[in-house]
Amino acid sequence: MSSIVDYSDRSTCVIFGDGAGAVLLEPNTEGLGILDSILRSDGSGRVYLHQKGGGSVKPASHATVDAGDHYIFQDGQPVFKFAVTNMADVSAEIMEKNNLKAEDVAWLVPHQANKRIIDATARRMGVGSEKVMLNIEKYGNTTSGTIPLCLWEWEKQLHKGDNIVLAAFGGGFTWGSIWIKWAY
Repeated sequence: MSSIVDYSDRSTCVIFGDGAGAVLLEPNTEGLGILDSILRSDGSGRVYLHQKGGGSVKPASHATVDAGDHYIFQDGQPVFKFAVTNMADVSAEIMEKNNLKAEDVAWLVPHQANKRIIDATARRMGVGSEKVMLNIEKYGNTTSGTIPLCLWEWEKQLHKGDNIVLAAFGGGFTWGSIWIKWAY
C-alpha cells in the first residue's frame, strides 16, 4: 500500500500498511475447506474509497500524477458506517444460513481495517473477543493481505474441523463472508 499512500494525508497514511499473504486450497473428500460464501458489492460506494487515477477511465498522465490522483482516497465516516453494518450483517447471515451458533464458531478472521469494525462484527455474530484473530496493531490494514496474514500468524491455534468465519470489506464497496472448516 505504501506505493499509493500519500504520507501528507493523515486520513489514510496512518491506516494502511504493507503486507501480503496467500492461502492454498486443495480438493478433499472429508467435507473440509470452503463450505459456503456470500459476496456482495455496491458500486455507489466508489466515491468514498478508491484511487482517483489509473485504469481506463483516468489513465496515468503527467497531469494525474501531479494532481496526486494515484493515491488512495478515503472518506472515513461513510466507509466506517457502511463497513460496520455490512461486514457484521454478512457474517451473521452466513451463520444463520448454515445454522451455526456462536458456540459452533472457533474463530472469526476479520479483515483488519479498524478495531471498532471488528468488534461490531464479533458482537453481531455473538462471538467473544477470545475467538477473534487480530494483528492490526502490528501491520495496519494490509488490504487483501489481512486475512491470510492472520491465518498464518494464528495457525498453531487452529485444529482440524474448526469452524472459521472469514469476513472482509473493501473499496468500491465490496464485502463478504466465507465459512470454512479447517483442514489440518
